[in-house]
This record gives sequence, structure tokens and C-alpha cells, in this order.
Amino acid sequence: MDLFDGVPATQLMEAGQGISYDDFIVLPGHIDFHHQEVDLKTQVTRRISLGLPFVSSPMDTVTEHEMAIKLALLGGLGVVHYNNSISEQAEEIRKVKRYENGFITDPIVLGPNATLADVDAIKSRYGFSGIPITEDGAARGKLIGIVTNRDTEFEPDRSKLIREVMTSELVTGQAGISLSEANDLLRRSKKGKLPLLDSEGCLVSLISRRDLLKNRDYPDSVKNERKQLRVGAAVSTRDEDRERVTALVEAGVDMIVIDAAQGDSIYELKMLEWIKGEHAEVDIMGGNVVTRAQCARLIAAGADGLRIGMGPGSICTTQGTMAVGRAQATAVYNSACLARDHGVPILADGGISQIGHIAKALGLGASAVMMGWMFAGTEESPGDYFYDNGIRLKSYRGMASLEAMAAGGDKRYMTRADDRKVKVAQGVSGSVLDKGPLDLYVPYLVQGLRQSLQDMGVRGITHLHTALIDESLRFERRSHAAQIEGGVHGLHSYKDAGQA
Repeated sequence: MDLFDGVPATQLMEAGQGISYDDFIVLPGHIDFHHQEVDLKTQVTRRISLGLPFVSSPMDTVTEHEMAIKLALLGGLGVVHYNNSISEQAEEIRKVKRYENGFITDPIVLGPNATLADVDAIKSRYGFSGIPITEDGAARGKLIGIVTNRDTEFEPDRSKLIREVMTSELVTGQAGISLSEANDLLRRSKKGKLPLLDSEGCLVSLISRRDLLKNRDYPDSVKNERKQLRVGAAVSTRDEDRERVTALVEAGVDMIVIDAAQGDSIYELKMLEWIKGEHAEVDIMGGNVVTRAQCARLIAAGADGLRIGMGPGSICTTQGTMAVGRAQATAVYNSACLARDHGVPILADGGISQIGHIAKALGLGASAVMMGWMFAGTEESPGDYFYDNGIRLKSYRGMASLEAMAAGGDKRYMTRADDRKVKVAQGVSGSVLDKGPLDLYVPYLVQGLRQSLQDMGVRGITHLHTALIDESLRFERRSHAAQIEGGVHGLHSYKDAGQA
């Protein structure tokens, strides 16, 4: 006897009617494991794997270096926005790369005739003040000392030369030793920094005690082969952004996201093919697209990952303004079916406002989700908090809002310079509640997602996709009444602590 209730995803989607995440429910499966056993590791592109299926959106109120750093430490990935100059965006990438390293192969150095004011400037810009001092101030020069907070913090005269305060008795290591050997030497030395020198005493690289502590506190951090945190960056389809791509690659970016509201264009295909030809070492995410035909064209042009969604975001008005787009659940499922045959992961972008939406997007074939609203309002998002009627808020705006377009957001739309005099907004500006630090917020999302997959009876994202394909994962459409029944109802008032 067939004991399967509900329908497989093929039947859920066959009616030809676009459905959203709230239009269906996933039926429960059999649980024979603890929710902590659920594995959330995934791929975001062909070559980049993540510890968590969370990617922050390239919006100027969501992702700069602070968001990218903390999200990568926790296991996800941040994509830095491009509502800035080329040098500013490249600097955001460099800040991520400098933050967490194994061997710091390009340490910032100073010469002995620099001043304490120069140290202050470095600390203000990069957040650290342990700086090697070389004979001539060159990065690969002969090491003669190091300056740290201990040497400078109680010195009132910031014009004093570094040679007068630096520490000259150093514990160093030999260049070429392994990372584990260098870490062991640093532990035994009880120093904050360990310079590694060549046979002539010239600085080659640096190890930081702070990095050892971060390795201990963030064991699931997402790093490249050089032990640097991974980070993505967005660019437009415009020819002038080829210079931006080159600068980002030089800064160490791991993934380029070609950011277009409608990604199935000759402009994006040309940009994609150019990047693959000039910078093959970097993975490229194409998008945004919502149909199988669109996905096929971007994959044929070389996309390593696809960004799915057109108009479902909380601050996006594209579907109403342009009358073009697709319901997000339908878009994710159909795109995943096509991309899976080519080994290309897809990223569900938009429409995520709760943990259940994340689980549903993954259940329909997405390998990860891109979130704007969910990460806006956290401590790591750009901008300052403000109060409105006693409520602590942060600004949040769509990249197609008039405010963001004025700052450069219209680059993701196919407009020429003379078109920009007349702007048609496809998004709005607003504010969101304070969500606190990612160190507390992301574990909340992780715990909820693990419990959701446990309820489905799957041990991880890979198992979830297997269940989707073999049709053991079952779904059911929900009437409007069922949606009301499945939410909070019948109360005089309530507080949703999970979204605060």
C-alpha cells in the first residue's frame, strides 16, 4: 500500500501557476537522528563550498567588510555592494582578506623614521597596531623591530619616531615552516606576532596570535587555500566595470556576482565571457534569472553559479512596476532542475523573511539563500542605528530605490547615461528593527534550520536534494485558510521574539 501523502515537487509545480513559499508546506518525515547531526555544508558555486547556506545580499545597507568578515567566520559568505568607487570596493575586499589569515604574506610595514601618528592611522584604517619595522620601510626589507600597543599607548607625543619606541628583541621563525609549526612557535613565545624571515633576515610573512584565537572561536569559518576568509563582490554588466573586476581580483576576491535585475541579456553574457577569459581563477555567479532558458544561456557562457529571483524581495517593486518576474518558489524549482543537470549550484535570492522560507528554498533545489532583509539591522550591516518612537532601527533600502539609484544603484539596470535623468524606481527605502550581532543571530537561524530539516526527516542539504529528486520529499498546497491556520491567530496580542 502506498503510504505517501502529499505530492512530489514535480506535481506541486505542474499546474502552471506561480507559487510563493507561503503557498505550500513540506510534509514531515521520519526522525532517527538529533538535530545537531544535520549537516548544513553546501556549494555556492562549482568550486566554493560553505559551512552554512547563507549569503548576504550586495546592498549598500547590508554588506560591506564587517558583514562579510563575520559571515565568513560563521560559515557563510558576504557579497560586497558596488555603490562606491572602484578603489573603495577593492579596499573593502582587502579588509576582509587581511582580517583572518594563516600566513599574512603582505603585512603592512613601516620604516624606523615613521611616527606614532602613522601607527594611529593604520590602526584607524585596519583595526590593528602590531606592525613590523623594516630597515627601509619596504614590505620585504630587513626586519629590525616591531611596534605594538604596549610600545605606543601611553606615549603622548604622537610625532615621536618609531625607532625610539619599537621593540628590537624579537622572536622570529624561519620562512618555509608549516602553519602548524608557526602556530606552535607563536604559542610558546607568548608574543602577539611572529615574523617569518628568510636566510638574510628579510621579512617574508607574519603570523598573528589574534588569528589563532579566531581559529579557535570560529572553527567553521570559510577560507581559501591561503587560509584567508572568502568574500564575494558585485559588479554591473557595463563595460566600464571591467576595470572594477580587475581591481577586485587583484584585491583577492573569491566570487564575482554579476548584478543585473534581468540577467538574461547580451550585456551580461559578454561580461561573463570576458571575466572567464581574463580571470579564470575567480568563480562567477550570473543572474538574476528565473526561467530554465535564462539559466541555460548563462551556464553556456560559463557561469559557475546562478542567482535566482526577480521581484520577490521585501523592498522590491519590480513585479508591480515592470509586470515582469516570477513567483519565487516556482522560479527556484524550475531553475534548480535545469542547473542540476549541469552541476551548477543555484542561490535563491529574495522572498526570505523567516527560517521556514530558507528551508523551503533549499527543499526546492537551492544550494544556498541570499538574504537582504534578514541581515539588515544587524550590528554588522552598514549604517548607524537611530530611534523612532523609542524603537531602535537601521535604514534599509532596495538597490532600485530612488535613494540607492542616485548613489549608483542604477548600474544594475540597462540604462545609458542620458537615460538616468528619468529614473523609474523598482524598490523602496525604509527601516528595519535592530537584530543584534551576527554572533547571536546566525546561531538562531542555524538552530531553526537544523530543526526544520530534522522535521523533514533529512540529515543535511545533500540528503534534502536527494529526497527532492527521488520524490520521497513530499509537499502540499495550502489554501488561504490553511495559511491563516498555520500562523499565529486567535490572540489579542503577541510578541514575535524570533524576528526582533
